[in-house]
Amino acid sequence: MTTETKRHIDAARQVLVGVVPNPTSQIDQITNALIYKFMDDMDQAAIKTGGDPSFFVGDLERYAWTRLMDPRMGNQERMNLYSEALMKFSEAKQLPELFRGIFKSAFLPYRSPETLGLFLKEIDYFNYSHPEELGNAYEYLLSIMSSQGDAGQFRTPRHIIDFIVDVVNPTKDDKVLDPACGTGGFLVSSYRHILDQHDNKDDPEKKEKPLTPDERRNLMNNFEGYDIDPGMVRIAQVNMYLHQFKNPKIYQYNTLSMEDRWNDKFDVIMANPPFMSPKGGVSTHNKFSIQSSRSEVLFVDYIMNHLRPKGRAGIIVPEGIIFQSGSAHKQLRKNLVEDGLYAVVSLPSGVFAPYSGVKTSVLFFDNEIAKSSNEILFVKIEQDGFDLGATKRPIIKNDLPQALKILKEWQRGAKTESFLDGLLTEGGDNIVTETGDR
Repeated sequence: MTTETKRHIDAARQVLVGVVPNPTSQIDQITNALIYKFMDDMDQAAIKTGGDPSFFVGDLERYAWTRLMDPRMGNQERMNLYSEALMKFSEAKQLPELFRGIFKSAFLPYRSPETLGLFLKEIDYFNYSHPEELGNAYEYLLSIMSSQGDAGQFRTPRHIIDFIVDVVNPTKDDKVLDPACGTGGFLVSSYRHILDQHDNKDDPEKKEKPLTPDERRNLMNNFEGYDIDPGMVRIAQVNMYLHQFKNPKIYQYNTLSMEDRWNDKFDVIMANPPFMSPKGGVSTHNKFSIQSSRSEVLFVDYIMNHLRPKGRAGIIVPEGIIFQSGSAHKQLRKNLVEDGLYAVVSLPSGVFAPYSGVKTSVLFFDNEIAKSSNEILFVKIEQDGFDLGATKRPIIKNDLPQALKILKEWQRGAKTESFLDGLLTEGGDNIVTETGDR
């Protein structure tokens, strides 16, 4: 992503901060304006190639971005037109359903014409002719604006997402789910990972084959995400859209209490589900194999229940999953050991700072690998390439590449001697770690 792109994202935020102090609301305002601008970009592109516009036609023609940004228009008139457009978009039949949904609750939360004028000037820099750059810009926006939500949401750092995706290794034929998708980071990273498998780069043996047009179309239908928060659903939809998913399959869905999608199965599931259970516990149904009121227990159980026979998964969990002595945790551990768990990676305590200080681990599942050994690999990450405070400054020490190498060799049935790894075995009611040589 270019420095200029970052500069305009930062400038848009700075314009808003005085009138829209809440970070999530700032994302909403930038999302609304970007989609508004992109609709006009697509119309202008169609006109240039001899086609007809499809967004700003009929009763929406007067709201076209190119008209909105006419330098002869005053800021007050611009604000009136912009506010009116946001209301019209949610009911405009000429807009795709995805866009109507995005604008369903859109509104302008401030009444400063000058602020809106400055804000729209920054948004005007972006152009939909470079969707990959826009996707990167949007992820940058999410990365610097994220904060913990009431449902226990917080952003998973990109390098941790990429590490998990590299271990799980989704392919072009896999159906992929994130049942607590937030902004869609795992889905976007998986998509990029698959494209990298077919780009003929870093491929000395020339084994990579370019994706056919049919494979690319099928790929777009292979990714699904659920989130309970309608705001997160909108953001994830836009994030996926900016990564060329024209109809992203992101659904507002309570994974732990709703049953509509219970019978859906997936080849790959990756998630950083909420660690926090609401006061009084989670209200759910009886389809789970473990009855619990703890969200972290239920999410792991859900993921295990929704993998296909040869499915793979990577799940971030609070470390209590491994060590707590409650009956639900004991039963879950028994199920884990008997049904697909092949590796546990302990993450550093500050990896989610400043949003959470919870000590976490990543559980990796693959029934094929698990059946080939009666041992479970344990890897402890001490450093992840960033300092573990709130600033997240890059540092030299990074155990993730070595951990990835250990995990890949374990998947092939090979054991390595390393200060990072040990073995995990089931001992009575508790999981016991055997530390490797240091």
